[in-house]
Amino acid sequence: MNFESIYHKPSSNYCFPLDNKTVVLRLRVSKKDNFENIKVIYEGKYLFYYNQKEKEMYKQYEDKMFIYYEIKIKLEDVRFVYVFLLIHNKKTYYYSEDGVTTSYDFKNAHYNCFQYAYINEIDVHKEVDWLKNSVFYEIFVDRFNSSNLNKSYINTKWGESVSSKSFAGGDLNGIIEKLDYLERVGVNTLYLTPIFSSISNHKYDINNYYEIDSQFGDKKTFKELVYKAHKKRMYVVIDGVFNHTSDLLSEFQDVIKNGIKSKFFNWFIIKGDFVDTVNINYETFSNCYYHPKFNTSNKEVQEYLINIGAYYVKEYDIDGWRLDVSDEASHDFWRNFRTQIKKIKKECFLVGENWHDASPFLQGDQFDSIMNYAFTKALLDYVAYENYDAKDISEQLNMLLIRYTTQVNNMMLNLLDSHDTDRFYTMVNKNKDKLLCATALTFMYVGIPCLYYGIEIPLEGGYDPDNRRCFLWTELDENSLYFKKLTEIIYLRKITTIKQGDIHIYSKNNLLYISRLDENYSYTLILNLSKKNCSFEEKGSVVIIHKANDFYIESNGFVVIKEKL
Repeated sequence: MNFESIYHKPSSNYCFPLDNKTVVLRLRVSKKDNFENIKVIYEGKYLFYYNQKEKEMYKQYEDKMFIYYEIKIKLEDVRFVYVFLLIHNKKTYYYSEDGVTTSYDFKNAHYNCFQYAYINEIDVHKEVDWLKNSVFYEIFVDRFNSSNLNKSYINTKWGESVSSKSFAGGDLNGIIEKLDYLERVGVNTLYLTPIFSSISNHKYDINNYYEIDSQFGDKKTFKELVYKAHKKRMYVVIDGVFNHTSDLLSEFQDVIKNGIKSKFFNWFIIKGDFVDTVNINYETFSNCYYHPKFNTSNKEVQEYLINIGAYYVKEYDIDGWRLDVSDEASHDFWRNFRTQIKKIKKECFLVGENWHDASPFLQGDQFDSIMNYAFTKALLDYVAYENYDAKDISEQLNMLLIRYTTQVNNMMLNLLDSHDTDRFYTMVNKNKDKLLCATALTFMYVGIPCLYYGIEIPLEGGYDPDNRRCFLWTELDENSLYFKKLTEIIYLRKITTIKQGDIHIYSKNNLLYISRLDENYSYTLILNLSKKNCSFEEKGSVVIIHKANDFYIESNGFVVIKEKL
């Protein structure tokens, strides 16, 4: 037995409460070991010696090296202690804080059992309820739709090649005009890139957080957008840039003028007593001199930024914040930010832009989830780069699910592309079948699907700024086979089992299988990205089919099958 592969850690993604009475346990073991049985032995902390309960664990996830067993336990006593019992080659082993042993002394368990000492309600990471039904749609405002108002600042004809200095004229009124369309497609959550006062087209260099940029509209227009979206039971999430700001922000300009004598000097991170705008002696976002970084350890800065976050929730009733470059701001700031925002609106969604493992931010005291760029990379490896076969991608997707708790996984923002990446359609060499396959996978996976505006055409684009092209509405054909298949995929999100059911990911005969299941039904996506037609034997009623029939699936095809359990 591979003793070194066995792993568990209390109060982590291996042990966490789902609610006030339910705890999830996970145990990692080697794929090379075949266990006859794995159980958890548990009880309340002060009863464990006298009375032990047992539950059998089940295989839930499998990656390249490990199998992960999981169990949900409904507790009577939330002062919870436990050890694991493993049967391997007919021999019994125990796993506790002492590691793997051939026997276990329950009389002295208070020294070395695992424990979750007490489930305190405030420590339970609660899911944002409305996300269960969400389909996100990211809009780069300047390029989505223009309401054709008189705009002297426009320097790019709609649909022409864009540059970092292009202004095409998209605005908030343009979004309002397309709400009926978005509702028809199946979108119910708008994620808008920054809308605040800025000199750029992207608005990530904000010079006044309390003003809607005049290129996009005004406060009245934004309030109208949120109101009309809410009337359609749609939600609005906006982009908050709180790690850095514009060098034109009045507080930073005061520091440029007065140096260390400015009352805002410590709002930023400056080496020396004065700002050097030539040699750049202040910290910035990336290497952009015009993006001075906030000192988010400073309590005055925290108060300033939290007040901004609270203002848009209270004044405009927004439903969430997407938090730009969130991994570079302090944990202390985000804890305070969450506390204050959730006081105003408990169901306000906080999603961080973290590209890597964000576990320290996802303990229920900072973000609800993050933009799932690890998922994006996995799908690029599978669909675009062809580095993965069906077995590889099944293992990778399982590994990503074990990284976080159930609540976090359920709220992860799963995306193929965004304003910060190449367009997925371009990455698959404009292969619409591959794009549909990747989209189907996204909608069957655990978490929230997020579409980038223009996928309906579909829109091309390389890296920034080419990934921010104008939506060519004249090219939209709602009667095309591609558009109809795309909307069929989006409407999968209306099926409760797919939204909330358990997940089982595996591969067989070069096909990827993703099953979502509950007590009554299973829905299974069978996906073929191999170079040949592949047969399959699963039976049931067909929900969606693309390049497939009842017996085989063509290359770059898929089928979703429903079965009654």
